[in-house]
Amino acid sequence: MTRGAVARDLDTLLDDVLLESIALGREHAPVFGPNDVPLYDVLAYHLGFANKRFEPRRLDAGKRIRPRLCVLACEAAGGAMSYAIHAAAAIELLHNFTLLHDDIQDQSPLRRHRPTVWRLWGVPQAINAGDAMFSLAHLALNRAVEAGANSSTVLSLSTELHRTTLRIVEGQVLDVGFEARDDVTSGEYLTMVTGKTAAICRYACWAGAMLADASEAARDAFAGFGLALGIGFQLRDDLLGVWGDQAATGKAEADDIRRRKKSLPIIVVWERASATDRTLLRELYAKPELDQSDIARVLQLMAHYEAQAAVQEQVSAWHARALEALSDAHAAEPARTMLLNLVRSMESRRA
Repeated sequence: MTRGAVARDLDTLLDDVLLESIALGREHAPVFGPNDVPLYDVLAYHLGFANKRFEPRRLDAGKRIRPRLCVLACEAAGGAMSYAIHAAAAIELLHNFTLLHDDIQDQSPLRRHRPTVWRLWGVPQAINAGDAMFSLAHLALNRAVEAGANSSTVLSLSTELHRTTLRIVEGQVLDVGFEARDDVTSGEYLTMVTGKTAAICRYACWAGAMLADASEAARDAFAGFGLALGIGFQLRDDLLGVWGDQAATGKAEADDIRRRKKSLPIIVVWERASATDRTLLRELYAKPELDQSDIARVLQLMAHYEAQAAVQEQVSAWHARALEALSDAHAAEPARTMLLNLVRSMESRRA
């Protein structure tokens, strides 16, 4: 089966399980009144199954990197897509739970080229949607038993998924806290992204190997692959948050500067800057809002201190670590080649 066929197959199966998860949630729900926000329709909108009028549409569902990692790790460890599809759906639902809440905290107006849930239906209902998505994630994982997974394996997966959620939330707490500081170091930042972004990629690869009944050494190697790839993914995301094209990313250009995010490009500038430029940065980021001229000044500083090249160098270094871990996992073909290609595509992705 070609790489494109595998991707289409996975997307089709994943769509089915995600829609089944929404339907299972809807099964015992009360009848929502005409003035109520219909919870499960909101989830369908966020996941790309409906437009904002809740008409069935296939919209941008995101990159789905995490469920893909789970399935490919399972296949690379000797399993099959069918073994991992419910865990993959659980991972995608958990990821979207974090996005719903992240959009609120960051006050992001757009996600996947369309208005975010909180912008359309308000913060309280977006929080409710995120909470529901979290519960559906665990229900989806439990359904792996129906697909033939050992119940003790699913219990281990569930326990680790809860631990992974804690790592993600801990990372988010650090990320929010960084916004009030002007002395965040690159080491502290790496600790944050290891939890907020990389933990779920680590889990996805570990879970896939676990469902394939891989050895402990192989599971650890796949987990190391996912962790390194996840860190590289976030650092590339940091580049796109500053220099990405809105048409590709679905977010406003220089969005991370506008939101005064302490992402790696600004940390690189801070660590390299002269005392005068640090003072300028501190003054700019102390403003309640940055206008276009302020953003232009920050971009000039980033260019002066070569922040873009420095961050891309770190992206490449983490991807190299991912490839080393994949070698240690002794992955089987053709999934091994697909994982290699995935790493390479992450190196220069535009969205």
